Amino acid sequence: MSKKKVNVLQLGIFLIVLVWSGIKPYDNFTWMLEVAPAVIGAIIIVATYRKFPLTQLTYWLILIHAVILVIGGHYTYARVPFFNLLKEMFELKRNNYDKLGHFVQGFTPAMIAREILLRKSVVSRGKWLFFIVVSICMAISAFYELVEWWVALATGTGSNEFLGTQGYIWDTQSDMFYCLIGALLSLILFKKRHDRELEIIN
Repeated sequence: MSKKKVNVLQLGIFLIVLVWSGIKPYDNFTWMLEVAPAVIGAIIIVATYRKFPLTQLTYWLILIHAVILVIGGHYTYARVPFFNLLKEMFELKRNNYDKLGHFVQGFTPAMIAREILLRKSVVSRGKWLFFIVVSICMAISAFYELVEWWVALATGTGSNEFLGTQGYIWDTQSDMFYCLIGALLSLILFKKRHDRELEIIN
């Protein structure tokens, strides 16, 4: 299958899941908040596809991230059924789907940041690249936590489903920790594969 057909397939998968998630979501306001980053990301990707196509690895990671976002938007992060099942099976105190979301919040942006930094010759390969990519991921995570705070201030109780803290006082800190783990694992696991794909695309 050609790269263009794969990209069309990826976009198709996203649109199908997006439409499904918008059918009778648990809370319309939460759905809008949760899917907005995925929709904005999709628009940016389509708009820049010809001028700055990304590697297939990065596209697939973006798709996975987007699907996680829209599933969370449909059910709300605290109510995703499979993670409720895990909660019961392992006698957990909360539904941890949001932690998966914050994990990929580091995992996927790590490859996006690495790709842009290398292809734009902002920094060369090495320790500084690793440090800067992780720092960018943590900055994104911190900004998202600020967005959640601003939404809470602006909407009051209407933000409870979006925040999804489930009574956990260290929710913000643990969210950022999961993002950190995701960014580190992404760079460790996919560095070599990403470099091979970058050689082809360049």
